Amino acid sequence: MKLRDEIETTVRGWHAYEAGRGSVAVIDFDCAPTTATIESATSRLEVYRCLADLRVRAVEAGAERLTTRLTADLAYLGALLGEHAPLDDYVRATQGCVAVGWQDDYVAYRGDLARQAFDALGVGWGSETVREMRAVEGPIEAREAPDAIRQAAADYETAVRQATGSEAPFNLTIETAEVDAYWAYWLDGSGDNVRLRLNLCRANFTKVAARQFALHEVLGHGLQSASWTARATAQEVPWVRLMSVHAPQQVLLEGLAQALPLFVAPDDELLVARTKFDHYNQLVRAELHIALNQGVGITELADHARFRMPWTTEAAIADLLTDRGANPQLRSYLWAYPAGIDWFANLAAADKATSTTVLQAAYRDPLTPTDLAALWPSGPPIGGQDA
Repeated sequence: MKLRDEIETTVRGWHAYEAGRGSVAVIDFDCAPTTATIESATSRLEVYRCLADLRVRAVEAGAERLTTRLTADLAYLGALLGEHAPLDDYVRATQGCVAVGWQDDYVAYRGDLARQAFDALGVGWGSETVREMRAVEGPIEAREAPDAIRQAAADYETAVRQATGSEAPFNLTIETAEVDAYWAYWLDGSGDNVRLRLNLCRANFTKVAARQFALHEVLGHGLQSASWTARATAQEVPWVRLMSVHAPQQVLLEGLAQALPLFVAPDDELLVARTKFDHYNQLVRAELHIALNQGVGITELADHARFRMPWTTEAAIADLLTDRGANPQLRSYLWAYPAGIDWFANLAAADKATSTTVLQAAYRDPLTPTDLAALWPSGPPIGGQDA
């Protein structure tokens, strides 16, 4: 696997360079940890030229998985260097799916499903929805959250392992942080060591949220990444073993993690309602993501956000637009959320055999949207209904 290993060496050097200048990480989970000394790249341009040369070699070798990964790396690095490709082109290159969005009636349909779930819980649909939802879900103090998440992960672990077929071990560390960033929870790690960070500036802790994020972060991202590590340790794999959020395995990671309650806890009324609500919110964010990149004005976008999500705040809308328009990483990565949850929510309603095949494959290899579509050819297009 000489070519794959050369790619990994280049990506590690790029990661070290970005870390040295205080920029965002390139590697978010390392499925092939090494004790070797990592030599930092000297510039982004040096990395770009090296990746371009490696991509030529990958194409010549017919190494499709390596070519796909290098295409994503080059597109993202090009954006860091100042390129601003059309959104659909950029997302195709990085996340591996289209960015065409969902039709208005479908977004409204998903909203109706969420509204019906909330009606059954006595939660209204309007400016007080989030506050009412938190009250029903049982708020907990921030200091209680790590233990609540650990307990929920322990409660669900057997069910997730049965659904996915994973026997991989993992070690969990939970840390707290206070960061002015979009994320409330973030997971990274190396090998079988998984770190979950809770952003106290963003996270609102409830009993239901603890269950959701035990599934999403710990048994979704954490166990899944540790499972890929175990496979890569046991045998040579044809994929780059360094996971980056700008690369096309992210649709799988975010999609399945968000929808996992629908597969392993379908009788948890509160958790399923929260998942349906998140699904709707992600589709609305996708509408804004596309419209912003098509040049729609800020005032019109903000009005649309308030119409679709009357519970959201002015500050949240401002951050949402900034992230999806000006940040090269988030302009790519945040598309994985709506594209992923929509596909996996539909998969949860498919026949058991198909969903089992997909889930077990998803914990063996970092599947791309193309891989997912091949496993479920009759499934919906990934990235929008107009594809």
